[in-house]
Amino acid sequence: MEINLKPVAIVRNSRKTPIDDHWEGVISEIVLADHIPTEAFENISDFSHLEIIYFFDKVKADDLIYYGRPRGNPDYPVVGIFGQRKKDRPNSIGLCTVELLEHKGRTIKVKYLDAIDGTPVLDIKPSFREFQPKGEIKQPNWVSDLMKDYWKG
Repeated sequence: MEINLKPVAIVRNSRKTPIDDHWEGVISEIVLADHIPTEAFENISDFSHLEIIYFFDKVKADDLIYYGRPRGNPDYPVVGIFGQRKKDRPNSIGLCTVELLEHKGRTIKVKYLDAIDGTPVLDIKPSFREFQPKGEIKQPNWVSDLMKDYWKG
């Protein structure tokens, strides 16, 4: 089976290369693609947070992995690709929950999006409380260590 997707928007920001840390200061604009009507953003400002699904279009097929130590760190365990959030994934799809800062016409401004300038956006969904995890979120200690500088400015 083959799945063909057409981007609904594009990311515009100051981050030109994929760097792992210090994303907090990056404010992104998401601009609708020409084939998407402006009305697709109607009442989006009623939500504080959105889920952005995007495509890692700069990942090369040769870079894909199925397991390894996150960021190559020898202090971390070998983890399968589905046990980490690395960009070099079989389908090169990224997902991030962002804070909606502003909506103007065909553009939304967001914070906490870890996608570089020019990244194609596949879908945008509002965050519903009812879709958030129930109960405590469990994760190994290495994740907190890996993420300690991710959202710093």
